[in-house]
Amino acid sequence: MRLKPRPGTPSDTRRLARRHPAALLALLLCSVGGALAALALPAALGHTVGRLVDGGPVPWAGLLLCAVLVLAETGLDACSAVLGATTTARLTAHLRTRTTARVLAAEPRRALAVPTGDLTARLTARTADAAAAPVTAAGAVSGVLLPVGAVIGLFLIDPWTAAAFLLGAPLLIALLHTFTRRTADAGADYQRAQSVIAHRLTEALDGAETIRAARTGAREYRRVLEPLGALAVHGRRTWTVYGRAAGQSALLLPLLMLLVLAVGGLRLHAGAIGVGDLVAASRYAGLAVGIGALTGALGALARSRAAARTLDPLLTLDPLPHKGLGPVPGGPGRLELRDVGVVQDGKPLLAGVHLDVPGGTSLAVVGRSGSGKSVFAAVAGRLLDPDTGTVLLDGVPLAAMDPAFLRPEVAYAFARPALPGTTVEDTIAFGPWTAGPDAVREGARAARADGFVGLLPYGYATPLTGAPLSGGERQRLGLARAFAHPGRLLILDDALSGLDTVTEHHVRRALDERAGRATRVIVAHRLSSAARADRVLWLENGRVRATGPHEELWADPEYRAVFRTEAEEAGDTDAEAEALPRPRTEAGAR
Repeated sequence: MRLKPRPGTPSDTRRLARRHPAALLALLLCSVGGALAALALPAALGHTVGRLVDGGPVPWAGLLLCAVLVLAETGLDACSAVLGATTTARLTAHLRTRTTARVLAAEPRRALAVPTGDLTARLTARTADAAAAPVTAAGAVSGVLLPVGAVIGLFLIDPWTAAAFLLGAPLLIALLHTFTRRTADAGADYQRAQSVIAHRLTEALDGAETIRAARTGAREYRRVLEPLGALAVHGRRTWTVYGRAAGQSALLLPLLMLLVLAVGGLRLHAGAIGVGDLVAASRYAGLAVGIGALTGALGALARSRAAARTLDPLLTLDPLPHKGLGPVPGGPGRLELRDVGVVQDGKPLLAGVHLDVPGGTSLAVVGRSGSGKSVFAAVAGRLLDPDTGTVLLDGVPLAAMDPAFLRPEVAYAFARPALPGTTVEDTIAFGPWTAGPDAVREGARAARADGFVGLLPYGYATPLTGAPLSGGERQRLGLARAFAHPGRLLILDDALSGLDTVTEHHVRRALDERAGRATRVIVAHRLSSAARADRVLWLENGRVRATGPHEELWADPEYRAVFRTEAEEAGDTDAEAEALPRPRTEAGAR
């Protein structure tokens, strides 16, 4: 799925400028003030030199004015630099926050249409480049004002001298136009190559254990760094553009300056202008050819525009639609799916799912890999909207609920949970609301995480960076977080896969204790999890193969084969065999 910005959206540069108008106005005033001081200085200097050449008393007032203008230009330029840096930092923080909020509020399939590495690059480097646009634009005003004002100053001193400069102006303007266009193209290509590397690196980090086990590290290393060739090409292209522009400017600008001075000297010899006028004209000519300094600002604006184009699809993501409804107060957590279907890239992931899960009961979702178990878990708590059908919680459609009301009612735990927060306690407390210390410790005990947390250097206050965690321990922290934020619906998406048999037994007991208080949906690979559930949903190729108690489904040899396959893949054949239900003997039946 490709994300496209909505047509007619206002410029993001204008939106950013409205965030800190006072700071940008102050920056503009300082920048313009510095430019005006720089433009006034040649006139004051020429007048003072003319007075000195003509003889008479020393023009102290003129000398003082020149000193004041120099100090004003220097001070205003310094203020512009400080205001520009602080405003850019604030705008970057705002843009990153706004873009991240858009991504998190959108329907996950649309938000994750951008590969993870590319998304990370956009939320970090691209936001910094795009946020610099208003400050660069404000500073560029002085870059335009200086050469324009200098040309006007030349005309006021002597039209012939100004005409000499204007002879070469078209070449200079063409140079700047070409530089801007080529810089924008090269910058966009460079950013795309960076995004490819970031995406591949993220993939490699996520699959580091698999890469290590398969001994394919060298191949992955080459795959991740393969786009470096293209990155180098685009980087050299960027510097080539800069180099050509600098070289052409280095040739053109001195020629323009020489032409202006030559014409000015001839006019001085003819008596049309004085020595002071020539000094002022030479200074104005220097400012006029300073239009070449615009290349830096134009290059920065080009990079900002390229970065803003990559952010537009994220900033125009629509939030999850809803009708402002909330869950029924005190509802038991009844979950209903009516003709639910999910399609991705033309392939049905779920199709025609009808199900009614009574509140307070447990449902195990089983099936072979690719059968749609995780998709079902995502749909059940509205991490994913179905393409067809309706999902209801206590009779209220999830699509009609305000996410702010829904999220506290649904707790999730995953096979590979993200662990936000600074400390272990922070990551367990993280959720729709910040769980208190008692809830954190109760959740850790239910997830059997309190034991290994107590062995950490500072217990629950241990920084996550100083807590080497195994896969099973990370899962237990994710479970603890879910237990610490109890709602009416608890969804475990393969969240028990990394636990040993004893730990899993204790966690299942903690889940059983929530019977009648919370509906539990457990994506199960192990037979023991299915055997303890009130009901089993058996998925096959995205469709419901069967539902019912585990004991009834066990009579189907294909159902039994699901667990044999899963056990063999997990390497738990012996453990699972111990959990298999034994055929009931005649004596047992009696």
